[in-house]
Amino acid sequence: MALDDAGDKTEQPTPRRRQEAREEGQIARSPELSGAVALLAGLLLLKFLGPKMMGTVLSMTRALGDPPTVTTTGLLPLIRQIARAAADLALPFLLLLTVITAAGTLAQSGLVLTWKKLGFKPDRLNPMTGLKRLVSSDSLTRLLLGLCKIGLLSAIAYYSIRDRIDVVLGSGGSHPAGIYVLAAGLLYDLALRMALVLLVLGIADYLWQRCKLERQLRMTKQEVREELKRMEGDPLLKQRRRQIQTRLAMQRVQREVPRADVVVTNPTEYAIALRYDEATMGAPRVTAKGRDLLAERIRQLARQHGVPVVERPPLARALYAAVEVGHEVPPAFYRAVAEVLAFVYQLSRRAG
Repeated sequence: MALDDAGDKTEQPTPRRRQEAREEGQIARSPELSGAVALLAGLLLLKFLGPKMMGTVLSMTRALGDPPTVTTTGLLPLIRQIARAAADLALPFLLLLTVITAAGTLAQSGLVLTWKKLGFKPDRLNPMTGLKRLVSSDSLTRLLLGLCKIGLLSAIAYYSIRDRIDVVLGSGGSHPAGIYVLAAGLLYDLALRMALVLLVLGIADYLWQRCKLERQLRMTKQEVREELKRMEGDPLLKQRRRQIQTRLAMQRVQREVPRADVVVTNPTEYAIALRYDEATMGAPRVTAKGRDLLAERIRQLARQHGVPVVERPPLARALYAAVEVGHEVPPAFYRAVAEVLAFVYQLSRRAG
């Protein structure tokens, strides 16, 4: 059973495991989906921006068809006119296409900035390693999927043109403008169908990449335990840390309780040592506090050194939760602490 727990990756990856994989560049991303989004976005942009772009092209053609007056003063305005027309033609299309393509890529895995994939690895120069990658099961799967994709796209192209082959063959005697419109419509319809099919295939490939990455990131029970140990800390170190903290707290208690003016108790669960020096303190100060065993030790030291012990359960709980050792009590506790100190001073005067 222990060997099965150590060897079988049956556990879901922890958040830390996912974050480390992301930092190393291990993300689910499909280049096919990004290419399909770019192709589909380009076709739709051509559909909406095409008429304006065609008008710009015709205007440029007419302008270039006129015999220009090329002189030293007229050449620069002509270049500016051509550059402005080219910018109006291409910039909106390219900017929108870039934004849509980038959004489609970021939607798959978000923004990932890592340089680990660019690091030099000597095994990449090994021909045998490259040959193993070429003949690996993943490469063969990619090859088969690529062949299936080519066959599917070829079938779509055939069935898209088959029903219009008579129209294409009969357009030989048509006006050039009619031939242009027919060819443009046919090509656009064919490209749109192929883009939609590629989009579906890209989504399927992205889901496959996610499943594949999820399997790669799976962890064994032993790896999960080690991961939790790293996140929470080694239990031995935590125990050692608690022992050191307890020892330091005990040393402070043994040093400060004998100098305290009063110890406020719960009476058994909490114990708070208070000290007030009018010359050096603006308000009473918590010099030591403890709970359970430490509270018992504070009470023992108080009795040994004649420090008054006063039972005030609400005040003890409130001071333990609100005031750290070495800090003065807040104004909200002045009245309650003053009553305790007054009671202690009164007892001291009677004893004297």
